[in-house]
Amino acid sequence: MLTHRIDGDGPPLLLLNGGLMSISTWQPYVDVLSPRHRVVRCDFRGQLLTPGPPFAASWEEHAADVVELLDALGIERAYVAGVSYGALVAMHLAALHEPRVKRLAVISATDYTTPAMRAEAAEGCALAASDPAELFRRVARKTWSAAWLAAQPEDFIEQRVRQMAALPRQFFEGAAAILALLETLDLRPHLAKIEARTLVIGGEDDAVFPIEHSRALAAAIPNARLEVMDDVGHGLLFERAERVLELLTA
Repeated sequence: MLTHRIDGDGPPLLLLNGGLMSISTWQPYVDVLSPRHRVVRCDFRGQLLTPGPPFAASWEEHAADVVELLDALGIERAYVAGVSYGALVAMHLAALHEPRVKRLAVISATDYTTPAMRAEAAEGCALAASDPAELFRRVARKTWSAAWLAAQPEDFIEQRVRQMAALPRQFFEGAAAILALLETLDLRPHLAKIEARTLVIGGEDDAVFPIEHSRALAAAIPNARLEVMDDVGHGLLFERAERVLELLTA
């Protein structure tokens, strides 16, 4: 079963990680959300606290892992919010296991991966094995906006690179497995099956999953609405945390 943590009490809210995240990254959100929700966080197979092997071989396996966790916790139906990779899993969950999702928030996501995205994922897989530091540098530069990075310490990225270098080898094996699935992603046949009311949040300047893909998600999912945040990219979950929390709590 997926490694997980539960905070608070109330209607269950499941938070699903981005590809290189772990459950601790959600803490600022949990501090706000746990007084009114039973907040569940988990690491996917291949992430830091649920290391592989085995790794999930498909998006359907990731969704099934989440269902297994919900079953073990006695949760029949939950609010679900996912960011980036976690949003992709969340949409598979909502489409393939519709009764389990009450409402859905999809943050910094895409409906499918373009050839350029797939090529970048393949490069990431190779770097996870050969040069994890460079993998993180590339991810960081595409995730954070220039304005946000300018407000951080000058060596912010390199500090994080050093932290990443201390992680166990299994973390990077898991990262490679997670990135590999991006080479197969195409949610378009599933989006019309999503019945949960859905909020799609995208950054106008997202360089990982450009904003036209958030627009396509909102257009294809029934009962979806779109919130576009100006002057921010893929890292809007953290750069605009206050606004994202407003939207989630509303």
